[in-house]
Amino acid sequence: MAGIYTEKEILGDALAAEKAATNAFNTFSNECVHDEVRNTFLHILGQEHQIQQDVFNMMHEQGLYPTPTAQEDKVQELKQQYSQCVK
Repeated sequence: MAGIYTEKEILGDALAAEKAATNAFNTFSNECVHDEVRNTFLHILGQEHQIQQDVFNMMHEQGLYPTPTAQEDKVQELKQQYSQCVK
């Protein structure tokens, strides 16, 4: 059974699973009434985000999830745009 899936497929599946997990735990924490349970969900959510980031970084470093380099002027424009939303 070894060799059926490529590393890209395995990591892509793991990334998709982590995205689904973070979505679910975010919903659970948003809709939770009990503070201790909510805090537990938020803790797990943070762990799932870290796993998601680790999988993404692994894929990116291996060239399995290429991303274009952001243009500095576009980055500054978005920072300014979203900083005004926070105020």
